[in-house]
Amino acid sequence: MDKMKVIKQSFAELSPFLTALGDEKRQSIILELMADKACDGLQVTDLMAASDLSRPAVSHHLKVLKEANLVDFRREGTKNYYYLQHELGEINQLKTLLDQITAVIEKQQ
Repeated sequence: MDKMKVIKQSFAELSPFLTALGDEKRQSIILELMADKACDGLQVTDLMAASDLSRPAVSHHLKVLKEANLVDFRREGTKNYYYLQHELGEINQLKTLLDQITAVIEKQQ
């Protein structure tokens, strides 16, 4: 398969991941989860303050981040604690895509 087809396919496969990363509110949620030093996870109410969003809006953004394999949660009774996903598949795919794009750009110089 030629390089451009591979890059196009990589973009298509990573589209949900890139969409999840592209939103500023989701970025603020990711940053807040990264700042959780204990890595115990944060509740929606914790993320509401950090992102200046309502509970339903935070829940929606968490759903998008979860579908993109960026966030996961654990349940303790009736409480959910959200944390960054430890699976790095999409992140590694993004690194590969960026390396492929860089190679094409460098070849054109």
